[in-house]
Amino acid sequence: MAKRSISGIFLLDKPEGITSSTALVRVRAIFKAQKGGHTGSLDPLASGLLPICLGEAAKFSSFFLNGKKRYVAEGTLGRSTTTCDREGDTVIERPIGDAMSHLEEALEHFRGPIVQVPPIYSAVKVNGKPLYKYARQGREDEVEIPERHVEIYELKLLAKTETTFKVEVHCSKGTYIRTLINDIGEALGCGAYVSHLRRIGVEGLPEGQMISLEQLQQLADQRTDRSDFTHMDKLLIPTDAALANHMPVVTLPLSVAQPLCCGLKQGPNIKGITLPEQPIEPLTPIVVRCKGVFLGICHFDEKGMLVPQRMMGPDAIKAAEAAS
Repeated sequence: MAKRSISGIFLLDKPEGITSSTALVRVRAIFKAQKGGHTGSLDPLASGLLPICLGEAAKFSSFFLNGKKRYVAEGTLGRSTTTCDREGDTVIERPIGDAMSHLEEALEHFRGPIVQVPPIYSAVKVNGKPLYKYARQGREDEVEIPERHVEIYELKLLAKTETTFKVEVHCSKGTYIRTLINDIGEALGCGAYVSHLRRIGVEGLPEGQMISLEQLQQLADQRTDRSDFTHMDKLLIPTDAALANHMPVVTLPLSVAQPLCCGLKQGPNIKGITLPEQPIEPLTPIVVRCKGVFLGICHFDEKGMLVPQRMMGPDAIKAAEAAS
């Protein structure tokens, strides 16, 4: 069967044990989608929400990368590893002692703005090369890992045993949960590593609507007509609906939308534009619609000109014209 030109976001509940790229390939194959991408990878060890952007939605995956995330992580005390998770080699083992009695005090130090050094086994690039490649080549000492400033909006202790603790983390983009757990372990003086990790939320996307690969495959197998994707396509979230959950929305008249979709800046003082009540700061990404049709992402520059940033294909403006 030929690949389909579809567009939307599928909320995959990625299982442990597979890469995000493998998960993407399987979802694309089941939907018979021409193209697709994911909005930030999850480690093979991690499970949970992996938004898969199919078709034209793949153009906008980077806008979800910038959103806040929620995780549930389990840390195990007494051991530090090369990868800061259970799959890494042991760096050092230390007695736990009474560390658990100081856990809440340690967590307080990691709430709010913090500075992290990403783990050497990560996809962060230095000199155009992912850090994990330096690690695999035994060249860790040759690279200086840059610090990154992130923010922990919420760090809530959910449970603990004599050797493990479970936390819910609400954090900014770029936060490494493996580093967070490792650093908490260092603050306690005994080390720690991630034993389980699950992403439960991505800003702009509804929580509680994740679907596993097994469930998706079952839906596909239940079809009597293998060319009928009607029920499966209902699982896809419209791109603009997801983006509009955390971005301002403006509506344009067709006379402005047409040249904008051709890459031409518009304005200032656009006639017929519908703006949100709250003022929009310059360079803020904006969802742009015309006649109810999603056209893409734009921003206002310092002079008040509306600048196209990432636009849908020509079918979008054709749909807006047809709706006139």
